[in-house]
Amino acid sequence: MYLLLKFSLSAAVVVAVSELARRSTLAGALLASLPLTTLLALIWLYVDTQDTARVAALSVDVLWMVIPSLALLALLPVLLRHGLGFWPALGLSSLATAALYVVMIAVLRHFGRVF
Repeated sequence: MYLLLKFSLSAAVVVAVSELARRSTLAGALLASLPLTTLLALIWLYVDTQDTARVAALSVDVLWMVIPSLALLALLPVLLRHGLGFWPALGLSSLATAALYVVMIAVLRHFGRVF
């Protein structure tokens, strides 16, 4: 039952963003930009483990992983505005983001952060 609650609340956030964005992209963007997924993950981790050190570590790791994820949000509209179709633009911006994740993980490993 608890797992079903976690799925339901998490899915509700995604549905709310997509429905709100149909009415107003700015309002959808505001809701999507809130760290709701992170907040839910932090809450679920704490409820499941009661381990504040793990919650803190997850929070810091999310902070570092936000940086490469911005590539998708920056590159996708540029590609779309230059006439690339949605799916190719999404694919290319996703590949660029994945590459930057690999780079970020390598940089963090270099500085002693182990994944």
